[in-house]
Amino acid sequence: MGQESEPLPLDPLVARYGDDLRIARGLSRHTLWAYRRDVKMFQQYLRDRQIHDPSQVSPPLLAAFLERLHRGGLAPSSRARALAAVRSFFRFLKQEGVVSANPAVSLRSASRARRLPKTLSLEDVTTLLDLPVRAVPEDHRDRAMVEVLYAAGLRVSELIALRVDQCNLDVGYIGITGKGDKQRVVPIGRPAVEAVEAYLSGARPTLLKHRSSRFVFVTRRGTPLTRQAFWKLLRARAQRAGIARLPSPHMLRHSFATHLLQRGADLRSVQAMLGHADIATTQIYTHVDAAQLKKIHTACFPRNKSRR
Repeated sequence: MGQESEPLPLDPLVARYGDDLRIARGLSRHTLWAYRRDVKMFQQYLRDRQIHDPSQVSPPLLAAFLERLHRGGLAPSSRARALAAVRSFFRFLKQEGVVSANPAVSLRSASRARRLPKTLSLEDVTTLLDLPVRAVPEDHRDRAMVEVLYAAGLRVSELIALRVDQCNLDVGYIGITGKGDKQRVVPIGRPAVEAVEAYLSGARPTLLKHRSSRFVFVTRRGTPLTRQAFWKLLRARAQRAGIARLPSPHMLRHSFATHLLQRGADLRSVQAMLGHADIATTQIYTHVDAAQLKKIHTACFPRNKSRR
């Protein structure tokens, strides 16, 4: 009888999978990071059970892994992404001839209830944007960042990656590199243009100190801000403005879409500005409360008018 081939160790397989994701899949940096983290979390789960051969992984074992994530308090959306990452990993292993079948194919994603997006009222957004600017370069930068985030409905990853050569302020447009490196052009409006122009002409050169950077929004080290740094500065500005509901960056994106739709913007235009591949993703913003529906019905239903 011939000897069975030695199973390939998981570490190099996980590393090769990461390279394949980066080169072949065209995923955003954030999605790449999340997939790698999820697969490494699964790898640690296998190590804890002394499993070193991917061919030993079965659907029940994967189900137990997902149950552990559930008991650990991971949100359904995060568990669904973890399953997608593991399924993608085993698809890669099958293509490489490491396993003969993908044990994750038969598993279903965690149920994901479609939650309505959290938004700020227009009054709160206005209060946040009208916060007086202090005489420090960072405050001019932060004001411009918040203006652009709301004016274009950006993801925070898109905001911090915005380059100088993507800004066409004379006509009020910026170019955005979105998920999967998809490009789109978005108008930003006069208040955001003025905030960015003021920052570029004054605060940014002070922060750079004769250094150069292709990124619009920079730190005193000349580097772009991190997602975490922007999250903190946004919350700090909201606290200064006296806003009770401290916003996340994505809450401003939700607010942008909701406020546009409430004022009559069509769904396709909002989809294009947000960079959604599927209009079903944009439709979540069509929620309106009962009072708004009542107002629309009263104003528009012909039978209401006939009885006035």
